Amino acid sequence: MKQEILEAVKKAKEQSKPRNFTQSIDIVINIKDLDVNKPENRFEEEVSLPHGRGKEVKIAVIADGELALQAKKAGADLVITRDDLEELGKNRKKAKRVANEYEFFIAQADLMPLVGRFLGPVLGPRKKMPKPIPATANPAPLIKKLRDTVKVRVKDQPLIHTTVGTEKMDDEKITENIESILDVLDRNLEKGRKQVKSMYIKTTMGPAVKVI
Repeated sequence: MKQEILEAVKKAKEQSKPRNFTQSIDIVINIKDLDVNKPENRFEEEVSLPHGRGKEVKIAVIADGELALQAKKAGADLVITRDDLEELGKNRKKAKRVANEYEFFIAQADLMPLVGRFLGPVLGPRKKMPKPIPATANPAPLIKKLRDTVKVRVKDQPLIHTTVGTEKMDDEKITENIESILDVLDRNLEKGRKQVKSMYIKTTMGPAVKVI
C-alpha cells in the first residue's frame, strides 16, 4: 500500500491550489465492521510522527518555580503559574481561549488538583487534560515529543481524521508518517488495517484524493 499512499500524497499536492499559508496534509480513514456504540471499539492514541508534523504546535506548561523556568528555557509557548490558574478559574472566557489555542498541556504533578478545579471544566471536554510531570523533571524531552504528536481517535463514528504533515514536507516522509497512523489500526482493530474501508489524503483546502 505504501506506493499507493505515496502517489496519493503527490496527487493531493498537485491538485491543491496555492494558498497564502502552508497547508496541512490530512488523512481521512473510514473503517468497516466497527460498532462504535460499543465502548471497547472506541479508542484514542497519541502518535509521535517519525518526521514530525511540519508545523509548530502550541504547548502550555502549568508549573511553578524551577519547573516553570525550565519550561520557558525549553521553549514552551505558554507557562501558567499557580496564580494564573486561579485567575483562569474566575475567567471562563479566557480559560476557553487558552484551551482552544494550545494543543497540549503539561502540568507539575502537585498542581494537578488545582488544574482539575480551575481548568478541568474546559480542558476535560476537549480531551486536553495535562500530562503530569514531577516538579524536579526536565520538561524539554516531553515538549519536544509533543511537538511531533498527533491524536488518532475513533469516537462516535468509525472514522479517523488527522494531520500527517504539511505540503512543504517531502512526499516520502509524509508517507512514512501515514504508515505510523496505520500502525495504530493494527494495534487497536481486530483485523488491523484490513478493516480500512476507504482512505483519502487531502491538503487543508484542496480536494480529497482516494488511496483505496
